Amino acid sequence: MLDAPPHVITVGAGLLDEALRAQAVRTTPVDWRPPLPGTAEALATVLADPRRQAANERAVGRLLSARPHLTGVRRASEVLPAGTFLHAGPPITWERASGPMRGALVGAMLLEGLAGDEHEAADRLAAGAVELRPCHEHAAVGPMAGVVSPSMWLFEVDDAEHGGTAYCSLNEGLGRVLRYGAYGPQVLERLRWMDEVLGPALAGALRRTGPIDLRALMAQALQMGDELHNRNRAATSLLLRVLAPALVETAAEHAAAVLRFIDGNDHFFLNAGMAAAKVSADAARDEPGSSLVVAMARNGTDFGVQVSGLGGRWFTGPAGVPDGLYLGSYGPGDANPDIGDSTITETAGLGGFAMAAAPAIVRFVGGEVADAVRATRSMYEITLAEHPAYQIPALGFRGTPVGIDVTLVARTGLLPVVNTGIAGRVAGTGQVGAGLVEPPVEAFTSVLLTLAESVSDQF
Repeated sequence: MLDAPPHVITVGAGLLDEALRAQAVRTTPVDWRPPLPGTAEALATVLADPRRQAANERAVGRLLSARPHLTGVRRASEVLPAGTFLHAGPPITWERASGPMRGALVGAMLLEGLAGDEHEAADRLAAGAVELRPCHEHAAVGPMAGVVSPSMWLFEVDDAEHGGTAYCSLNEGLGRVLRYGAYGPQVLERLRWMDEVLGPALAGALRRTGPIDLRALMAQALQMGDELHNRNRAATSLLLRVLAPALVETAAEHAAAVLRFIDGNDHFFLNAGMAAAKVSADAARDEPGSSLVVAMARNGTDFGVQVSGLGGRWFTGPAGVPDGLYLGSYGPGDANPDIGDSTITETAGLGGFAMAAAPAIVRFVGGEVADAVRATRSMYEITLAEHPAYQIPALGFRGTPVGIDVTLVARTGLLPVVNTGIAGRVAGTGQVGAGLVEPPVEAFTSVLLTLAESVSDQF
């Protein structure tokens, strides 16, 4: 050993590697991280499950082969149980609801004429006047607060491969909007216009166009600089090109106003994309033994995870406050903890997992272009596949990382990358910024422990 210069292998010790290199010592760094604390025994049990590999292959195969098509726009009253409001994230009660969630629920009460003012609305919600249910439990997703009430209109997306259906509300735009917890007169006026004009106009246009292939549209948008969570400029433009002639033909009286509204809202496509991601992820559900994540969602208080092999059970931890860029004079003290179902995009291999395709996203969520590329590359370590349709030009048209595996999260200690809007913590504030947020470790640890229990019970 002393006859030649030393050559040191450093394992998971970045500082040591840097110190040795500074002294001109040859090193071979090995990127290693310890597993999540307290998961070693459960991880070994789950990895030994003879069903796991085949179950994951079947589940992720269905996710990848899903073919979401936008088929219509429908009133929520057609698909909602009577007396029910939907909301984002895992189940939540009025008592535990955050400021923006309460604000959105109050606004929905006012919109539906179920209360005369915000105080009566809050009192009636506290008394259980309407049932609060997660969007995910009704084949739906909702951005931010995600509140859906009967008079709202929903995108309807069907999976042409596996036959599923998913729904998402129509996007109001940015700033002071219901999904960020605002409920003032302008918010309600816009929602009423969406009810009376936008929804019917879009429904008529889609009857004329027929189903729109969202998978193909989203694949094209990725190659035009979107990541399809916080950047949807290309996707919105592509959708507008398809809808515009049909809108003019079927809703001439309102076509200009509808087109102007969509043109002024770069995030209009987000909600259709969320429904596409939802129907794709739902195709992978209910595969016994699978450790594939099929939903991540936040209600402003809790961050919840669901996995294919454990049905509709939620595993939760406290939602974190995003780290990012703030609007105007707002700062971290004004931010509510993470909220919304839009993490379904990351679940399906988009959003934070596809940031390398959208270098301009860093101007919205913070960081540098290299950070966006690094974030995407890191997600290949915790996913089971690369999407055959959703490809990233900057990575040589490599497919986006898709199919989060709880065992890989536990083994690497890496958590999913999520980019998100930031809602003001006080009801009625609206959006205060955008950034990145880490899911809570507790949610993934709980999933793994429960998977291990299910393996022990099975065998």
